[in-house]
Amino acid sequence: MNNRADLHSHTIASDGMFTPAVNVQMAKEAGLAALAITDHDTVAGIKEALEAGQAYGITIVPGVEMSTAFEGKDIHILGYGIAVDDPVLLQRLQSLRNVRNNRNEEILARLGQLGMSVSLDELEIVAGKSQQRDRSIGRPHIAQVLLDKGYVQDIRDAFDRFLAEGMPGYVSQTRIAPMEAIRWIHEAGGKAVIAHPGIYSDDDLVLSILDAGADGLEAFHSDHDAQMEQRYVSWAENRGKLVTGGSDFHGVRDGVAFHGAIGSRTVDAAVVHRLLATQ
Repeated sequence: MNNRADLHSHTIASDGMFTPAVNVQMAKEAGLAALAITDHDTVAGIKEALEAGQAYGITIVPGVEMSTAFEGKDIHILGYGIAVDDPVLLQRLQSLRNVRNNRNEEILARLGQLGMSVSLDELEIVAGKSQQRDRSIGRPHIAQVLLDKGYVQDIRDAFDRFLAEGMPGYVSQTRIAPMEAIRWIHEAGGKAVIAHPGIYSDDDLVLSILDAGADGLEAFHSDHDAQMEQRYVSWAENRGKLVTGGSDFHGVRDGVAFHGAIGSRTVDAAVVHRLLATQ
């Protein structure tokens, strides 16, 4: 495992359960050579991860997972090797979080109409935003408050009954297009990769984005089966694109890692050099 890299993980900077340092410690325990921190619409966890990486001897890939939409589908674009202190990038990520925050307020209003009172203060406490201003708050945090207040049985129940698309608490939002996110990542010096293509159930859409300028495809993911992985590897390699992979680790609930444990999906660490290359 010491030549393997997990290129998709989340921390408390967005909707993960653990600090960046704990994620890095888990990567060390899993025998990994490298770990990417790819929080939703924020790079707030990167500095701590880099410091922990030095302590544990783990290469940290600075990353982000940008929220976009195209043809009615939410599409996530991973950015790797970005300049995390680039002021233009930081401003753009703030704009994405502003969209999230507006959506959160609308969701809370809908939940209130359903008799479930959740305040913004309660949401920010669960998300830890009082400790870190630029954390990204999303539906998993709302689900946690609903669970804490006894409105739902567990996180999955919160989504199944209220927060998933088509449910009474769901609110759609206007997002940037995938190509815009790809441009932002390139302008911040990074490589842009389409995240978990198997989740979208639209191969034509994925291919159109890949051919329009994405640098790679996340072939290996906790929600992909072997057949999917083989197909995505073929697509990327035939086009001279990067093949990446990762667990999409968010945390552990009731002993089960979501989406998968750190190190459960990996690629050869040689990919890291291509992701961090400046040319």
